[in-house]
Amino acid sequence: MARSPFDDMQAFLAVARERSFTRAAARLGVTPSALSHAMKGLEERLGLRLLSRTTRSVSTTEAGERLARSIGPHFEQIEAEIAALSDLRDRPAGTIRISCGDSLVEAVFRPMLRTFLRDYPDITVELAISNGFVDIVAQGLDAGVRLGEALSKDMIAVRIGPDWRFTVVAAPQYFERRDPPLTPQDLTNHQCVNLRLTTAGGLYAWEFRKDGRDLNVRVDGQLIFNSILPVLGAALDGHGLAYVPEYMARPHIERGDLIEVLSDWSITWQGYHLYYPNRRHPSPAFAALVNALRYKA
Repeated sequence: MARSPFDDMQAFLAVARERSFTRAAARLGVTPSALSHAMKGLEERLGLRLLSRTTRSVSTTEAGERLARSIGPHFEQIEAEIAALSDLRDRPAGTIRISCGDSLVEAVFRPMLRTFLRDYPDITVELAISNGFVDIVAQGLDAGVRLGEALSKDMIAVRIGPDWRFTVVAAPQYFERRDPPLTPQDLTNHQCVNLRLTTAGGLYAWEFRKDGRDLNVRVDGQLIFNSILPVLGAALDGHGLAYVPEYMARPHIERGDLIEVLSDWSITWQGYHLYYPNRRHPSPAFAALVNALRYKA
């Protein structure tokens, strides 16, 4: 059966969003070679180059970027309306794709999914792990998770967790060699596990507040990660002090595997929110997930 222009536009948007023929092909359920051939045919028919290909990546040309911006919202609306047809079914169904940080899988999603997937067997939940800011519209995602302070005004936000704080911790064996820090300035004399910011690229400066005074400290150490879970693991292994969400460290503190320091300097952060475009028409499946995640104080 011959391909329709509708098929080719959907395929082009998948490649433009994924920046990879392999990932786009997997999403569409076709082979990368078939997808590449279809894109070449589309470019020939339009008489314009839409994609720049290298051995390692794919990016849109100026024409391709303009086409993606112009047709993308229309396809999103079509997809939303098709998803909304599940109102006519007995049970919500479909796939929901959400961007979130690695620590949130354990803290928020895993407890919720125990009952949610059982109650809604026709819903598939895909969690795209990312520790930086993600353009969920450009990536073709349904929603993302961010702290309340980082939310864009053009998004609908639903609180999914309580306020929380960062804490500084280290293993007992680490303090066998060094005295615990009494002030944030003392951290400059300690081995600390650094976190590299995925979006900005720099190392995260540890933030503190006490008696109305804010203080940022840049620390040094032998280990750097771009994800928070291995930072916690490094602290448990005795490699140094770590600055991690208190909800991640609390079970280890209570078991005696970690010791908390500088707690009187900890900053409380506004809780995590699920966010999604305000123009999105929520499907019954998405509405069910939002209701399951909604924080009830």
